[in-house]
Amino acid sequence: MQRTERDHPKQLEDLPNIGKAIAADLRRINIFRPEQLARREPIAIFEELSEVIGHRQDPCVLYTLLAAKHFLDCGEVLPWWKFTAEGKNILKSSEKGSRP
Repeated sequence: MQRTERDHPKQLEDLPNIGKAIAADLRRINIFRPEQLARREPIAIFEELSEVIGHRQDPCVLYTLLAAKHFLDCGEVLPWWKFTAEGKNILKSSEKGSRP
């Protein structure tokens, strides 16, 4: 089923699983609207947040970004913890790719 215009989130906080703190962090990396988030890969956002904030983000932030991206891609609302296994695999692959 397609979402109607009123179902489209207008602010980051309108997205499932995105609260004020994560929305504020996203704004620090120039992501202000849901459509900007939709165009980016969650792992790239996670890594950029870590760099800007000055320390590695908690992996739950990645799982939250995966849940938000899933919602933006297909409209299905799932809790962030449903993306734990996928997120762990992404982090593992990401770490392998950054090793010399």
